[in-house]
Amino acid sequence: MTATKLKTKAKAKAPTETRRLGYARASTYGQKIDAQLAQLRAEGCTRIYREKMGGVRPDRRELLKLLKALAPGDVVTVTRIDRLARSTFDLFAILKQIVDTGGQFRSLAEPWADTATRTGRLMIDVLDGLASVERDLIRTRTAEGRSRATARGQHMGRPSKLTDAQKAEARRRRAQGATLKELARSYDVSRSTISRLTAS
Repeated sequence: MTATKLKTKAKAKAPTETRRLGYARASTYGQKIDAQLAQLRAEGCTRIYREKMGGVRPDRRELLKLLKALAPGDVVTVTRIDRLARSTFDLFAILKQIVDTGGQFRSLAEPWADTATRTGRLMIDVLDGLASVERDLIRTRTAEGRSRATARGQHMGRPSKLTDAQKAEARRRRAQGATLKELARSYDVSRSTISRLTAS
């Protein structure tokens, strides 16, 4: 085997260099992120994803680009955790995606938020539990809200296409022999709407 082939083979087997990816986000419109960029560059981030939109929006394009570009061994760095997420549930979902890809996460302002350390891995387990509690609380509040609305006589879901008078009339006409097709055409609704109404 020639020296050139040996060199090529050795290069192919060389481990991939760890990439440091930064993420910077302004919390308010017009806020500058120069300080974040300076800190991330000082930490060796070779690629920094800069978010112009507020973190309240679920469709953060730059964050999605970062997560899509992640490769095993990559280190995602932020200046503070609140630059990355606005809720426990959101934070856990993002960190889980990073870790599942084989990457690492660290926050400069929170040394304990480093998934390369034992403390950081413990943090993910704690966040998993907190996210579960948050999901349960949301479900409970939603169910309680529905119950209160129902007790007040409020209709949940999409508004009905028919008024109460039209519903009563449709039931009466159906009982008198009108077909579902006739009634649907009369009230400009689907046959399934009339079927559900007259079956109740």
